Amino acid sequence: MLGVVRPSLWRHGDFRKLWTAATVSVLGSQVTLIAVPYIALTMLQATVFEVSLLAAIEMLPFLLFTLPAGAWLDRVRRRPILIAADICRAVALMSIPVAYLADAMTLTQLFVVAFVTGTFTAFFDIADQSILPDLIEREDLVDGNARLQVSYSAAQIGGPALAGNLMAVVAAPLAIAADALSFFISGGLISAIKKREPRPARALDENGRPTSLRSEIASGLRYVVGDRYLRPIAGCTGTSNLFGAALFGIFPVLIWRELGFTPAFYGTIVGIASFGFLAGAVASNSLPRSLGIGPTIIVSAALGSPAFLLLTLTPESALWAALTLFVGWFVLGFAQVIYNVAQISLRQSITPPAMQSRMNATMRFIVWGTLPIGSLMGGVMATILPVRVALIIAALGSFTSVLWVLFSPLRSLRDIPGEEGAEEDASQAAGEAETGDTAGRSVESDRLPEAANARA
Repeated sequence: MLGVVRPSLWRHGDFRKLWTAATVSVLGSQVTLIAVPYIALTMLQATVFEVSLLAAIEMLPFLLFTLPAGAWLDRVRRRPILIAADICRAVALMSIPVAYLADAMTLTQLFVVAFVTGTFTAFFDIADQSILPDLIEREDLVDGNARLQVSYSAAQIGGPALAGNLMAVVAAPLAIAADALSFFISGGLISAIKKREPRPARALDENGRPTSLRSEIASGLRYVVGDRYLRPIAGCTGTSNLFGAALFGIFPVLIWRELGFTPAFYGTIVGIASFGFLAGAVASNSLPRSLGIGPTIIVSAALGSPAFLLLTLTPESALWAALTLFVGWFVLGFAQVIYNVAQISLRQSITPPAMQSRMNATMRFIVWGTLPIGSLMGGVMATILPVRVALIIAALGSFTSVLWVLFSPLRSLRDIPGEEGAEEDASQAAGEAETGDTAGRSVESDRLPEAANARA
């Protein structure tokens, strides 16, 4: 409502804890993001395909577990899941420095750790996106997501430089202990959140009996695929992530093996360039007001592919490489943050509470389920083609992702639906999803107008 000044989220104690936990966790994860492929390539002599396979295994749980996880998370309180996932990821990562000190570290262990951490990340990620609408008011979702992206941006600015320089001081496997510690801290902060979720009510079928997990998974799929806004967002993000995973699955081979850059050099350049994430976070709150939420999604989606292409052209000269990496990562971070804030806020706003986890799980299944496929695709291409050629092919393929949102109703969507209209329309959509009646829900209806390198 015009003229009403809402309390600042700075004063929201539970949001501050969630926000700080996210910042610490993302900061620590930058160490593992750089250290694990570096360990595989330089210490364990992994092949190009094995490096891409390592990235694929980490994302495989999003194909295997997200749909049942989303349906299950709509039945339980989410905060305990967040805490347990943080602790389990910390323990798994600590096994790497322990194995290194015992002179027992192997590539197989990296594969196992990648799968375990990926599994708990899948559960954490769905629960994390689903809990935010329970913590803050609906009118604060764009602001809340923007603030979370500011924290991610700050972590991504300092994280790569921290990781690269930490690896210059201690062995890369020992540096991963910093990421494990960040997960323990994150779990502790989330456990301190005071607001307690009510136990979700079980969905009932037409006979008054609790619905099965299978039927709830199916209803989540129907809800996302049948929605005229969610469907193009899923297609755009999934396509971008498919080709982005193909690119970044083999990008470490270009950086560490073919160009021979040091972790300190690469981490410092990427860290400085990550100010693009911060710039995007700052713009993500105001840009939808001037362009509209739909056009913001389209413009930000279009900016990512040129940045991908520029990164694949990184030259051998340290000076020109620094400039290329800086511009590519800056633009990529700027676009990614704006895209994620806009589309995640729209998704959260138009989805009823009882469907939040299933919606997020279905979106994750579609948009992150393409990541292991893309990583393997990149590995195969780099095995039969020169690495640079494979990278350029992946970058060019990513240009097709924007077509999903460009030719969709998002072009004319200026505002997130008002609360009353959103609840009525979302309830109707959820009801149709539960009953399977999607034929009567036209995608052209007049409804009023959602890392490291993967879009959410």
